Amino acid sequence: MSLWSEIQKVPPVTKFLCGSSLAITVPVLLESVAPYIYLFTRSLVTEKFEVWRVFTTFFIGPFGIGYIFHFAMLYQYSSEVEKSYYRERSADYAWQLLQVCISILIINLPLQSMAHHRPMLIALVYLTSRLAPPDAQTSLFGLVTIPVFYMPYVFIAIDLLGDGRAGAAKAISGAIIGHLWWWGVWESRIIERFGAAPAWLKKLLGQNSGPSAHGAWKRGGVEGVPPRQVREEGRPGEHSWGSGSRLGGS
Repeated sequence: MSLWSEIQKVPPVTKFLCGSSLAITVPVLLESVAPYIYLFTRSLVTEKFEVWRVFTTFFIGPFGIGYIFHFAMLYQYSSEVEKSYYRERSADYAWQLLQVCISILIINLPLQSMAHHRPMLIALVYLTSRLAPPDAQTSLFGLVTIPVFYMPYVFIAIDLLGDGRAGAAKAISGAIIGHLWWWGVWESRIIERFGAAPAWLKKLLGQNSGPSAHGAWKRGGVEGVPPRQVREEGRPGEHSWGSGSRLGGS
């Protein structure tokens, strides 16, 4: 089976995230482009209108061998979210992720953070940890198995050890936004209506109009069940976590 056919199987939002990450980071790793042009600097965005930095800040770095692990985890967690909890609702996933990224930028302004790939990843990890079955397990570097529920805190601890308090602060900002994402859209549903993608985005990603967040939706004449309800009631189509997957590996 060809590589292209495998790429075609990747859900659209995850494909966009991973493709953007490769397109921005790989040239920097090859020293073809200076990383500075991709980093977020508030004054350059607001005064010199270098607005592309608002986008590229989420896809630049980390550098070195760490990028391989970052890319693998970005693909793993995004595809889990999009396939399991936003099945046939990629437009809603894209729209909510856009709002998450904007929120991450805002909450990090006092920290003057220049790269935001890590908070975005941790927001995805947090959402996954809350939507996963309570007994879901994952392997940490193949050494120890821990509940998926605790993964965001493991990431924060790793960033604290690796990058000090500044790294931990950025990681915590991602967890905070991830918590608001889970609580506001999935748990309390207070901001559920704001998570519904606009019609143009639904058309672009091929999502049918109709209930977007948790009500049953129909596609091809078949009525679907929201992923959270599937998870709680154990209906057919429930995502199988199995024994989990290794952090930083496949």
